[in-house]
Amino acid sequence: MRTFKLNPTSRRYAVECVQSAPDGYIVRVGEDTRTLDQNAKLWPMLHDLSRQVVWYGARLTDDEWKDVLTAGLKKSKVVPGIDGGFVVCGQSTSKMSKATFSELIELIYAFGSQHNVQWSELSRSNFAEFA
Repeated sequence: MRTFKLNPTSRRYAVECVQSAPDGYIVRVGEDTRTLDQNAKLWPMLHDLSRQVVWYGARLTDDEWKDVLTAGLKKSKVVPGIDGGFVVCGQSTSKMSKATFSELIELIYAFGSQHNVQWSELSRSNFAEFA
């Protein structure tokens, strides 16, 4: 598998790769996904929420907050689980584009502001890079 960011040089290489690939191979062209820096910012923000916000009488873990907020961003559907409970059909943050991930960060800041979250230094750092 070959993955590369397109520019004038790599575009020519991509064309060569496609032309020499055997039948049955798959080609995907799409937007770049979230950066490692964006992901590194997400987790302190989720941790701040988990420490400070009680959601319908319960404290949620960082991972649960990620599920709640990504589902809110994407207006995900909820379906019954096979053994009771419910499953939120959300989106993996690792597959989000940089722009969508920036929207998620904005949503978390807005939600946190509505719930009087005091953001940690890590949550506040480098915000301009993600806008």
